[in-house]
Formats: sequence, C-alpha cells, structure tokens
Amino acid sequence: MFEIGILHIAVALMGVVVGIVFGAIPGMTATMALAIFLPLTYAYDLHVSLYLLLGLYVGGISGGLIPAILINIPGTPSSITTTFDGYPMARRGEGERALRIGITSSLFGGLFSLAVLWFFTPPLARMAIKFSAVEKFLIIVFAMTVIAALSKGNMSRGIFAGFLGVMTALVGTFNDNNMIRLVPEFLRVELIYGFSLLPVLIGLFAISQVFEEAEACMLTNRVSGGLLDKKVKKFSFKDLKGNFINIVRSSAIGTFMGILPGVGGSAASILAYAQTKNFSKKPEELGKGAVEGLVSSESANNGLTGGALVPLLSLGIPGDSTTAILIGAFMLQGIQVGPLFITQNPDIWNTILLALLVCNFLMFFAMFFPIKLISKIIMVPNCRLYPIIILMCVVGAYAINSGVMFDVWTLLLFGIVGYLFGKIRLPIPPYLIGFILGRDLEKYFIDALKGSNGYLSVFFSRPIGNVVWVLIALSIIYAIYDNRKTAKTA
Repeated sequence: MFEIGILHIAVALMGVVVGIVFGAIPGMTATMALAIFLPLTYAYDLHVSLYLLLGLYVGGISGGLIPAILINIPGTPSSITTTFDGYPMARRGEGERALRIGITSSLFGGLFSLAVLWFFTPPLARMAIKFSAVEKFLIIVFAMTVIAALSKGNMSRGIFAGFLGVMTALVGTFNDNNMIRLVPEFLRVELIYGFSLLPVLIGLFAISQVFEEAEACMLTNRVSGGLLDKKVKKFSFKDLKGNFINIVRSSAIGTFMGILPGVGGSAASILAYAQTKNFSKKPEELGKGAVEGLVSSESANNGLTGGALVPLLSLGIPGDSTTAILIGAFMLQGIQVGPLFITQNPDIWNTILLALLVCNFLMFFAMFFPIKLISKIIMVPNCRLYPIIILMCVVGAYAINSGVMFDVWTLLLFGIVGYLFGKIRLPIPPYLIGFILGRDLEKYFIDALKGSNGYLSVFFSRPIGNVVWVLIALSIIYAIYDNRKTAKTA
C-alpha cells in the first residue's frame, strides 16, 4: 500500500537539496552524502529513511550537471560526458538553456528507470544474472569504442591517450596475487590501491583548466558566460523536439548499465553518448554544444538510479557504491535484501517506488525553477571563482578517502598532466575513459579466461557476446569513417 505524508515530503526535499549540493561540489558525491546522513536513519523508521536516502541519491546524481555545464568540471564521474556539449553551450551564453535541458533530461531518465524498476525487475534480474565475465568484458570494450569517436580527426592520438589511461588504471595491487605493479618503491604504501578516481577526474578537468587560464592571463575579471544577453537563445521544451528516441535509448542504456553490478554511471553515460554520436544525423556537431549530446548524457546518467536498484533488491548485490550504502540502511533496520525481498516486504517495495517518483519530481522543481540563481555562478569574475574552485577541489580530494593527503598530490599531479596534454594535443576524454574502464577491462578479461581454462574462444561462444561483438564492429567502422571524414574537412 502506498503511503505518504508531510514528513515524507519534507525529508525527501531535504535529501534532494543536500544531494544537489553534494553533487555540484567537485569531490563530493552522492555516495558521500548517503554515508554522512546514514546515521540519521536511526531517528526514523525505514519508510521515512528511504525518502531521505533516495532523495540524497537522486539529488547527488543530478547535481553533477551544474559544474559540468557552467565551469567544465564534472561534479560526479557520470557527468563527464555532460561537459562535452554543456560547457560549449555555456561558453556561447546558453548556460541557462543547457541547465534546463539537462535537468529535464534527468527527469525523463529517472522516470524511465523507475518504470523499468517497477515493471521489469524480475525478468531483467534474471537476464543480468546470466551475464558472465565474457559479456561484461565485451560491454566494457563496447564502451571504450567511444575513444575513437571522440578523437575528432586524430584517432591515433585518441587511442594512444586511451591506452595511457588504461595503463594508469592498472597501477597498484593486482587482485589475483596481491602483487603491487607499476609502482616505484617509495610510493608502494600510497599507491597500493592505485589512484583514486575523483582526484584524477578533478585534476584533469578543473586544475588543468585553471593552469591554462592563468597562463593565458584570463583570470582578470573575465565573465565566463553571457546569460544576461537578451539575444541568447532561451530554453523551450521544443529544444527536446526530435530527441524522443535519443532520450529513450540513452535512458535504457543508463538503466541497463545500472543493472549490471559494478559497471557504474561513468560507463553508462559514455556508452550512451557514443551511441548518440553513431545515430546522429550531424555527428560532427557533438562536442561543440549539441543538444542531443547533452540530452543523451543526462538521461543516461539518471537512468542509472532505478537500474542500480534492480540487482540490489532482487539479488542483494549493489549496482554501485551508492546503493551499497543503502544495504547498510536496510541492515540497520533488520531487513535482508535478496530474491525474497519484494514478496516478503511489499510495503517497503511500494515505498521505494513512490519515494523514487517523488524524489525525481522534487529534483526537477528544486533545480528547474531557481535556475537563474544557480546559473549566476558563471557571472562571477574568474579571479574570484577559481580560487574557490581550487579550495573546493582540494577539500573534496582530501575528504574523499577520509583524509588522505596523497589524494591532494594526485589532484595536483593530474592537473599538470591535463595541462601538458593540452600542450601536446593529446585529448583528455579518451585518457579518462581508459582510466575509468581499465580495471574492469582487466578483471573481466582474466575472469573469463579462468572460466575457460585459458581458451580465447570463450569470447565468441556465447550468443549475447556475439551480439555485442557486432555492435563493437559497427561502432569501430563508423568511428573510422567519421575520423576520415573529419580529417578531410579539417
């Protein structure tokens, strides 16, 4: 039975607003927000607690689009592809329009994933559990084909940067024998688990940009946008016209990737963006402020929310680090998630569905209507904005692993790496994609070989895997064609 009261709405709104703030601050994540507020669930019963925690979850995932669009810093890892088209729109004075498009797409993605969670949890869970390491490896390979698509006429540099990213991801302990690899002797303690994702991400996108603008003497009272320009094109729901298939496809990709445990939102948004580029009538415009690229990224991003709950509620397996926190909330209340969860706890199941619905609409209203206030951040002179950004980045990097100073040095190191990449014209997105997916690529490859006694034929022996191979081939062929076309017109 569905039940909702003033208290439920109030805690959901609080969760959404706090989540948006955490998502908008680089280094602060939805996972961190849930972890911080988890003790508050002691004060409420599980039904009220779920409104708070799901509000933090939805708000934290959605809030990442704000810095991604306005200052080219993804607030969350899954907002990486939002920067590709959102920030160019803001640079040409359409930051408010880009934010509204992103927020609306986020709502559609969240509602789509909720519908999937509601209607298709049992069959999707049965399908996901059949996925072996072979299918997971091939899906990661498929996601990595976006590296070629993003190289824009210089595929060799993009692929090289992607492989550098994979090599960087392999730094640290090798899981099979616990041996430390690719680590100098004096950093064995600090790099035992490799580089943390968020300091790397923030360094590449935020610190490197500060270096570049400082070098260009652009920190002297420059206004970043032009949102007050009356000639700038304003948001209209007509902006989404012609993007219905894109929204459904990207939301479906985000939801499906969320169902696969451990794949994560970064891979979901990257894969959705790649497919949008493949199906686009004007693929050359993506990365230059195209609406369809922004729609794709944000609908896939929020499609993850409902999808990640499918394995959590049906199998007891968290789809990502954020839903792992939710397991803790259930355990605190004495609830066991797993195959029997829905049949044994129908009231809690209904609460989850209604809470997700309410939180998605609260997210929309909390971000869409006060957007003029939010968007004013880019009207702040950069000489005042960038010191604050650096401070936030350093605090976020230091706090992400509960006070590890090496993460701050990682932040600065990869800020320098990103700055040098710009000098030698190596694209940063392929490097970051390789870094994000490198560990999973290795893990699933080794797991697949173990299950087949070392025979590579296992990668061609499963029907679903063969379908993914076809998609990989089509994506690569298109990327090569697009690369040659771009090189000729350059």
